[in-house]
Amino acid sequence: MRVEFLGIPRERAGVADLELEAETLGQLFATLAARFPSLEDVIATDRLRASFVANINGDRFVSDPRTTLHDDDCVLILSADAGG
Repeated sequence: MRVEFLGIPRERAGVADLELEAETLGQLFATLAARFPSLEDVIATDRLRASFVANINGDRFVSDPRTTLHDDDCVLILSADAGG
């Protein structure tokens, strides 16, 4: 799946996007935390910290680490106030 970063998460990760595999949102966050230690103020183990949100395919915001992901999903990670 495609993972995109916007704002502070992009600054911390040092990349705008990447391709990863994960079955759940929690697995995705754990993989990102291990790959990018600089995201420690964005990701708390298997979930985002309170001031950040994740959006799947531009359709819905999600936070439950058990949320199922698919290979063709696009997950956007951004600051909760990025939309103004």
